[in-house]
Amino acid sequence: MQRRQGRVNAGLLLLLYQISQVGLQNIPSVTLGVLALNIFFFLNPVRPLPEVCISVNEGFYRKNWQRLLLSPVHHADDWHLYYNMISMLWKGIMLEKKLKSTWFAYIIVVFSVLIGVVYMALEFMLTKILDDASYEMNCAVGFSGVLFALKVLNNHYNPGRVSSVLGLQISSKYACWVELVAIHLISPGASFAGHLAGILVGLMYTKGPLKKIMEACAGI
Repeated sequence: MQRRQGRVNAGLLLLLYQISQVGLQNIPSVTLGVLALNIFFFLNPVRPLPEVCISVNEGFYRKNWQRLLLSPVHHADDWHLYYNMISMLWKGIMLEKKLKSTWFAYIIVVFSVLIGVVYMALEFMLTKILDDASYEMNCAVGFSGVLFALKVLNNHYNPGRVSSVLGLQISSKYACWVELVAIHLISPGASFAGHLAGILVGLMYTKGPLKKIMEACAGI
């Protein structure tokens, strides 16, 4: 999981170019802040990736709860950062305008932490069901779980749309599930449990009690 050193970060340069093409003035404040935060921690990681990633072993057994906050904003390499932040850019532009900045920021914070908790629960279940302790050691970083949750929200607020996944036209209602499987097949190293955790948290918000709980906690 160590980041490769001694090379040009082409993914980061391309990300900065794409942001400049959109224009800072066209990016809502919270979305821009999330982009800046992830870029900052890519350039200035708090600790090496093995010390910020989240796993059952580190997060639950060793109670390194700070990893719930650190793991989403650290990325394995510049292309991991690029693909996640480009996705964040477009999802943020659409959702922040609809949900308003304060609530969108609240969602990002809650989702970031809760997805880590659900991820550990999924890996713990796999450990017990398959009797394979290696799942407790699977250690994940990156913002993609949050992005899958935001995809669920975006599809919820924009029903009836069609998404393209690997060139196939898929109803947005099912696109996140197709994308979940497609990414796992194309890139087996990607965290299937992390992405699934994002979808589940998104559904907890759109179909379950999470939104009402968040509103109650916020005094709304």
